[in-house]
Amino acid sequence: MTSEVAVVEPLADLDAQIGRRVHQLMWDRQMTQTAFAARVGMDQSSVAKRLRGKLGWSASHLVQAAAVLSTTVGYLVGEGDGVGPAGIEPTTSTRCVRSRVTTCAEASHAYPWHDLPDDERSPVTVHDQDPYSQDSLDSDPEETGEWQESLQQLVAAKGHGRGREIMLSLLKTSHDLHLGVPMVPTTDYLNTIAPENEPEFPGDEEIERRYRAWIRWNAAITVHRAQRPGIGVGGHISTYASSAALYEVGFNHFFRGADHPSGGDQIFIQGHASPGAYARAYLEGRLTEATARRLPAGEVGRSQRSAVAMTNKYLANRGIKDVADSHVWAFLGDGEMDEVESRGQLQVAANEGLDNLTFVINANLQRLDGPVRGNGKIIQELESFFRGAGWNVIKVVWGREWDDLLARDTDGALRNLMNITPDGDYQTYKTENGAYVRENFFGRDERALALVKDYTDDQIWSLKRGGHDYRKVYAAYKAAMEHKGQPTVIIAKTIKGYGLGPHFEGRNATHQMKKMTLDDLKLFRDSMHIPITDAQLEENPYQPPYYNPGEQDEAIQYLLERRRDLGGFVPERRSTHVGLTLPDDGAYALPKKGSGTQEVATTMAFVRLLKDLLRVKGFGNRIVPIIPDEARTFGMDAFFPTAKIYNPNGQHYTSVDRDLLLAYKESPEGQIVHVGINEAGAMAAFTGIGTSYSTHGEPLIPVYVFYSMFGFQRTGDAQWAAGDQMARGFIVGATAGRTTLTGEGLQHADGHSHLLAATNPATVSYDPAYGYEIAHIVRSGIERMYGGEHPDPNVMYYLTVYNEPLVQPAEPENVDVEGIVRGIHRISVAEGDGPRAQIFASGVGVPWALEAQELLRNDWGVQADVWSVTSWTELRRDGLAADEHNFLHPEQDRRTAYLTQKLQGAAGTCRGRQRFHAGRSRPDPSLGAEQLRHARGRRVRVLRHARGGAPVSSRSTVRRWSSAPSRLWPTRALSIAPSPRRRSRSTACTT
Repeated sequence: MTSEVAVVEPLADLDAQIGRRVHQLMWDRQMTQTAFAARVGMDQSSVAKRLRGKLGWSASHLVQAAAVLSTTVGYLVGEGDGVGPAGIEPTTSTRCVRSRVTTCAEASHAYPWHDLPDDERSPVTVHDQDPYSQDSLDSDPEETGEWQESLQQLVAAKGHGRGREIMLSLLKTSHDLHLGVPMVPTTDYLNTIAPENEPEFPGDEEIERRYRAWIRWNAAITVHRAQRPGIGVGGHISTYASSAALYEVGFNHFFRGADHPSGGDQIFIQGHASPGAYARAYLEGRLTEATARRLPAGEVGRSQRSAVAMTNKYLANRGIKDVADSHVWAFLGDGEMDEVESRGQLQVAANEGLDNLTFVINANLQRLDGPVRGNGKIIQELESFFRGAGWNVIKVVWGREWDDLLARDTDGALRNLMNITPDGDYQTYKTENGAYVRENFFGRDERALALVKDYTDDQIWSLKRGGHDYRKVYAAYKAAMEHKGQPTVIIAKTIKGYGLGPHFEGRNATHQMKKMTLDDLKLFRDSMHIPITDAQLEENPYQPPYYNPGEQDEAIQYLLERRRDLGGFVPERRSTHVGLTLPDDGAYALPKKGSGTQEVATTMAFVRLLKDLLRVKGFGNRIVPIIPDEARTFGMDAFFPTAKIYNPNGQHYTSVDRDLLLAYKESPEGQIVHVGINEAGAMAAFTGIGTSYSTHGEPLIPVYVFYSMFGFQRTGDAQWAAGDQMARGFIVGATAGRTTLTGEGLQHADGHSHLLAATNPATVSYDPAYGYEIAHIVRSGIERMYGGEHPDPNVMYYLTVYNEPLVQPAEPENVDVEGIVRGIHRISVAEGDGPRAQIFASGVGVPWALEAQELLRNDWGVQADVWSVTSWTELRRDGLAADEHNFLHPEQDRRTAYLTQKLQGAAGTCRGRQRFHAGRSRPDPSLGAEQLRHARGRRVRVLRHARGGAPVSSRSTVRRWSSAPSRLWPTRALSIAPSPRRRSRSTACTT
């Protein structure tokens, strides 16, 4: 027996006879050697040895082994039903295997220890997961030595290459046998799907390529025309050129529209490739030429983390809508995969088994300035990264023209060249010609060079990359759709600027190239077979014509038919959704009662309100609390036992606090989305849930609660992306304020999130002081976003709430609800004669304003009204809108800002104070209150504090440091208020 046979034949024998069943029995039942021997009559290693050596058993051994194994394997692999031998019930995991369910709600990745009798449990240590550990368990060292010796003999006889092939084959077989052996992180630089395993391409490739050429022309021309003199707005011309086949195979055969029985797919198109989507919509008749030419580029958002969001599975698991068959496709570039956001969520998709998710990475090997990995191989790097994160990886590296060469590469010379060539060289090859590739690629190995000895230089030059081959891409997409239990990434190798001509293809500067010369236009026209004459191009090279043959063209008819078969156009936004019955007054009653003598922070007041809303029948189940591992800080751990934490895998461990009232409970039907310490992931979940009303026609109400310092400051771009996607929901910055200290000190003290939120037009910001204000603001937000009556419902409500305990007042009988919602209402009117002033405050600053009111009245005889400014930003926006209207429409009646209306009849100087301010090196500390300076005809003064770096021993220390004590407020009021009893500022400060 040769050394090679010595390696291969034992595994073949084990599989051909009953050895596989032996291993499977022990693996699935976690049986010890003792338990196995008691059932079979000999230990497992003896069984393996006899099989490997083809040694005869005694008749009694054969009969006993056959009887036990045949009855056992039946229920293990689905060949029988009921109990196993000796009354063994199938475990949770084996039930899932038997029913061929890949993702089972009852199964877990851990071994089913709780299903086993004590005598069948075998100890597992950390070393069992590490095959390289010196302490790893080996039940038969002698047998192991024989296998190792066989491998050594094989390598000595056949070389390292053959040894590697055998080991890879064994690893694959071990994976098929479910042995739990880790796979290698990278495979050869080849297509994952072999040619013989490719499915038949179902479409008419010639017709599909014909109108793809029209789309490519129109996409490039859109960007080119945007660079004409006097415009020059930019855009990206090369990204779609490299990825056109990746999109078109999807549009023609995979991307399902909203009318499909599955409910439709969600497609995240790479921002720089968006001209292609617009160009396709133009051929579909959905965009006019005038509209298409205004869309030269799209936003580069954060599609990676948004795609990973689990909204589809969440809706299905909670029984809201069965959209489990909807598929999520995210198209990404290899360069952008260096972004932290691009890879930071991968483990989430794997842990939750999101097999409805496919990433398609356009590996054109280039980023903005040059190669992504000039000295390395980005495809191999991404393969190892995704596989390590638990993803299924499909590589599409080479086109069909390479299949024959690889089939004749019996000694692996070509494969070796593919493996060792760095990306920088691959990029250079596509800027040269066939002769250069022959000499500098194939010529490095005589055996590889011999493979192309009969090829002309043009034939070598026509060897395509996999991402441009419809059949290879189709095979990868089909495999991704059929794969279960894991998300899939398809890494497709392409050429940046493909088809745009030698000035674009593979050039380092191609990403920044926005327009083509006249010669480039003619060359591109010819290669795309566009029926446009030289005269048409020469008439105005800055504005070459678009091409659309019309709806009656055979190819356009084919295009439209494919979309009809797949359920309609993609992408398409729909705004109709099922209606919601909104909560009545009773749901908001508790915060309006106040807290009596008890001190309650506004964070807790909000949480109590949220708890009541969750209980509203027919509405509460639509609320989705989102928490980045801070529930206990906010008092939201009370939700754990009832609402439960969403986990599609359930809870397969015994919780340490299981006997407590507030036990930590996870469930596939859980309502709370708990993402861990991951604000970026939380915002991705918020966006997916907040757009469910449009994506699936099922409105959900995300309520994202977090440390306010880690909101707009940390994920501001995600908030912008959510606004662009018209997400709806509540964003709650808890433990807010620069001087309301948390245990972490000033690093967690937010003094400027409202300034950042004010720049986002989709965000409606509030800084309420009391619980009853929160109730009215939340009710207003729910009615605006989900009531169906407001003209602009696509907004996000941002509230800041505090951790400083206050006695929460009951709602006044004559409460100004409109004022609370629009930004300002008066909470205390000074009675009596004397000079008058008006004091504005928000958040925890309102009690200080009331203290200042007392000081002014008692010590200075100044009568000051106190106003709670619930939204400085909304008051400013209203004032700016009034100014804009008056400027643009002088012939119409003048509009008056809401703030000005409220202050009519309120005598005295206005003193503004916002709890949100910034220290040195941050924005102007008084910018929040400065927004009120548009109040016409009023003298508004704003307290300023520019000191930072405060000591953090106590709140009072920080407030003295940052000029926040309420005693300083009267000083400014007196300095500008006419009073016969005015004293010096120093005296006022110490009174």
